[in-house]
Amino acid sequence: MKTAYIQVNTQGNSDLIDITDQLEDIIRREKVTDGIIFLNVIGSTAAITTMEYESGLIKDVRTVLDRLFPHREDYAHNFTWNDDNGHSHLRSSFLKTNFFVPVTGGKLDLGTWQQVVLIDCDTRPRNRKVVVKILT
Repeated sequence: MKTAYIQVNTQGNSDLIDITDQLEDIIRREKVTDGIIFLNVIGSTAAITTMEYESGLIKDVRTVLDRLFPHREDYAHNFTWNDDNGHSHLRSSFLKTNFFVPVTGGKLDLGTWQQVVLIDCDTRPRNRKVVVKILT
């Protein structure tokens, strides 16, 4: 098993960032032909998923997250910690902080319009670290 890292600066507030190119760079650099990469973003207010990374869908994802987990003050987490990011933790919990991607023939097994995306659910800009475990 090998380990690599991706650092991502975000704007917070459901900032969606395509990390597919960085993953492809890692696969090339590590000469992975067949295997699995396991991704985990460090933190409880971020998530990793796949989607078609285009402006309309980016807007749609943000809209849906706002509807499902609106920013509001009455979350128990906010009362417990005198904080305002309870919705951020809920978004991360439901979307998840980790993800597997298979690799075949030196390529990520993704659809034509499918990219791996980090979503920063927190209320402020962050420097996010993604751990990439490579299993061959």
